[in-house]
Amino acid sequence: MLQAWSQRLLGSRLSGALLRASVYGQFVAGETAEEVRGCVRQLQALGLRPLLAVPTEEEPDSAVKTGEAWYEGNLSAMLRCVDLSRGLLETPGPTGNILMQLKVTALTSTRLCKELTTWIRRPGASLELSPERLAEAMDSGQDLQVSCLNAEQNRHLQASLGRLHRVVQHARAQHVRLLVDAEYTFLNPALSLLVDALAVRWNSPGEGGPWVWNTYQAYLQDTHERLRLAAEAADRAGLAFGVKLVRGAYLDKERATARHQGTEDPTQPDYEATNRSYSRCLELMLTHVSHRGPMCHLMVASHNEESVRQATKRMWELGIPLDGPVCFGQLLGMCDHVSLALGQAGYAVYKSIPYGSLEEVIPYLIRRAQENRSVLHGARREQKLLSQELRRRLLGRGLRVPH
Repeated sequence: MLQAWSQRLLGSRLSGALLRASVYGQFVAGETAEEVRGCVRQLQALGLRPLLAVPTEEEPDSAVKTGEAWYEGNLSAMLRCVDLSRGLLETPGPTGNILMQLKVTALTSTRLCKELTTWIRRPGASLELSPERLAEAMDSGQDLQVSCLNAEQNRHLQASLGRLHRVVQHARAQHVRLLVDAEYTFLNPALSLLVDALAVRWNSPGEGGPWVWNTYQAYLQDTHERLRLAAEAADRAGLAFGVKLVRGAYLDKERATARHQGTEDPTQPDYEATNRSYSRCLELMLTHVSHRGPMCHLMVASHNEESVRQATKRMWELGIPLDGPVCFGQLLGMCDHVSLALGQAGYAVYKSIPYGSLEEVIPYLIRRAQENRSVLHGARREQKLLSQELRRRLLGRGLRVPH
């Protein structure tokens, strides 16, 4: 709403300048590769690491962004992002610590994902949609026909599998690990199927994986059980397992969809229930990491100080090394007091970094603002800490000698 009003009152140029000086400048690394490198150098000087994100936003059933050309353009952007991520860290550490975000619906349509999800949720869903069959189709490039899809959808599925395979193949060659974003519940089963297919191919022990990680949203009621089953399945199959654990996005949309369709609300009843869910999922994953070592990786993606305390305390109790298979993640421009404290203590800390033009990034930032409203509590605390530090510096009291 603010963006629309500023464009009406100020015009596109002045409105753009205002956004660049405020929201864009706070949360975006820049538009060019050189601007991104400059931002990353500043983060690295503070002990933080980059987690690049190509900002793409497509609403389900969008009629604007359709056609293979749009997805092929996104493929090119993802491949460039892999190269940029690799170039930012010329010497990967022993844990292979170059990470990048990947949004599957930038490479395949939400309509196809909805169709696949509907089919997957049917009792006794056909084995023709198994991860192993999709992985074989990706690897061989052979024509894949799925009976629940029409001819056009089958062609799009084939092209989508090819795009996903190319991104992961290139990322593997460049030593970049891909963290796949979770989205809406009516898309996630299809997204998880595609991630599982990629994991069958790229998370085997011989690959030194996990190269493809999935994201689990603690604000959904079934997340702990799904995470437990997925971790156990990966263990049985001998596959490496990578998880980004978040509280979650799309809360308002999920509840509105449930009301509109007359279905059960899939989200936790309140923020405290989400906190409890996050804590249980975190404990589950840290236990798996302690048992499986480098075959199990976790990103604690949270701005919540209590979750971070729980993670660091349990890592110490379980003997998980600071810069090992567990890392932490926060958004660029948010909760820097948490990120910096972790980084300076020796933990692996990543900042999620969107980059691109104003037109590309603003819809992405609006989404992040909608999903992170609870972070405003942390922002108020951060503002208080900054005010205290400013007063300390201006009044010259309690100056500390850096060491």
